[in-house]
Amino acid sequence: MTHANARLNLNGRLLLVERVRVDGRPVAHVAKELGISRQRASVWLSRFDVDGVAGLADRSSRPRTSPKRTSVRVERRVLKARTKHRCGALGLARHTGVAAATCGRILRRHQVPRLADCDPITGKPIRIDRANPNRYEHPHPGDLVHLDVKKIGRIPDGGGWRVHGWHTRTAGRKLGFDYVHSAVDDNSRLAYAEILPDEKGTTAAAFLIRAAAWFATHGIPQIKAILSDNAFAYRKSKAFAAAVAALGASHHFIKPHCPWTNGKVERFNRTLQTEWAYRHPYRSNTHRARALPRWLATYNNRRPHTALGGLPPISRVSTTS
Repeated sequence: MTHANARLNLNGRLLLVERVRVDGRPVAHVAKELGISRQRASVWLSRFDVDGVAGLADRSSRPRTSPKRTSVRVERRVLKARTKHRCGALGLARHTGVAAATCGRILRRHQVPRLADCDPITGKPIRIDRANPNRYEHPHPGDLVHLDVKKIGRIPDGGGWRVHGWHTRTAGRKLGFDYVHSAVDDNSRLAYAEILPDEKGTTAAAFLIRAAAWFATHGIPQIKAILSDNAFAYRKSKAFAAAVAALGASHHFIKPHCPWTNGKVERFNRTLQTEWAYRHPYRSNTHRARALPRWLATYNNRRPHTALGGLPPISRVSTTS
């Protein structure tokens, strides 16, 4: 792998050596042809003269010494405080007197696991790393749409415990759940959602057809592929398979027990909970349901999205609508 800042790969460096050392051409002329400075060309030639072809390999740009790096003694004090107090960078700064930013760098340098991934009692890691090194984004809207269903508790008329608190008025009532079916476009993050009474295959199939129609009116005329978890409605339903076939799309499933591989819709579900479902103390289930279309419009058209450079999802499809 060539160094990130290198202008020439190994073949280019060999070409430099051949034209100067074998053909006898001036260094400055060859350097100009290859788009590098004469000084840099001289460096490569000097390395070749000393070490041969091995001297043309990339070398680390890491400095030989780092006089301003935090001392080993301070690092040990921070790591010891982390083990004892089990707190983050701000807490460690309070316990050690070391700047919080420095504490954070020390933790990362020593690959200390996050507190959220550790047992709160023993401090030992208990969770697997959910980071997926194979991050991806399909190049065009409609190339892949993520599907999922989020179950949320219904709200009684007059409001539930979020309005009245925990007492006899809110305890013991079995109100059931609403099922929020969601579809998120992989490239643009444009999202469509509906509140439905269940998560059966026929319900999911009908939702998919309506979602495809909605995407078509918002600049995504065709869905080429669908990604979902292994829920019965997606994996076993003939009605859902027929809906996928009717769209001319392919259907892909995530690896079992790895929901983060369907991360774009999972992240949407979390945003949907925090910014809509549990954002306000709704006085009824109908009150909350009526707020969903307005929130979706804000999410798609005005809410800035970090993965899109602060732009809303509609910004990636507006030119094709």
